[in-house]
Amino acid sequence: MTEPKSLPPVVDAGAWRQALDELRVREKAATRELDAIAAQRRRLPMVEMPDYTLIGPGGPIRLVDIFDGRSQLIVYNHMWNDGAEWQCGGCTGYTAQFTRLDFLANYDARFVIVTAGPIDEALAYRDRVGNRMEWYSSSDSPFAADVDAAPGTGFGVNVFLRDGDTVYRTWHTNGRGTEQLSHTFPLVDVLPWGRQEEWQDSPQGWPKSPTYSGWLDSPDVARLYGSG
Repeated sequence: MTEPKSLPPVVDAGAWRQALDELRVREKAATRELDAIAAQRRRLPMVEMPDYTLIGPGGPIRLVDIFDGRSQLIVYNHMWNDGAEWQCGGCTGYTAQFTRLDFLANYDARFVIVTAGPIDEALAYRDRVGNRMEWYSSSDSPFAADVDAAPGTGFGVNVFLRDGDTVYRTWHTNGRGTEQLSHTFPLVDVLPWGRQEEWQDSPQGWPKSPTYSGWLDSPDVARLYGSG
């Protein structure tokens, strides 16, 4: 039998509206703060990058050419272990959500994955898990280490700006900083029980599970979206 879960208190419509209005004050303040953070991000300085050569489906490719003629580029550095049956479940599940990225062309931008794994392995894994993004390999380049995502150390997001043949690094984040690019976490966070992870500040009796336990692992992603 499923264990009963605690429920929010039941009130009349007026009391519910009052509580929602109180929360809305904080939500609007957070939105304004995010706008201010984005404004500060747009004012960040940038650093010129070397002329890296990565590897794409067609062979060696300069970083500047990964822009595909656009001026802005977002890169997700996907964790990788050579020869592993399944790669990082967090990275695999996170990037599985990005299926329709054509809208970025309207903003003169592109969003791709770079991993330190051999390109043939990376492309085979992409197909196996049904990933819809464009993948490149930095296996023969110091690129990953230079953008704070060295092999075996973790994942990250980097943003670059191209001016002619010169590429500049403009922004970087990792860890929970990547959540702002996701729709999965915001969707779960508006649910009454939230992520149901043990670290969350929730009322007494709310369902709790070990951190990450609700996430799709790599085999789950492959079963749902890929070739298996």
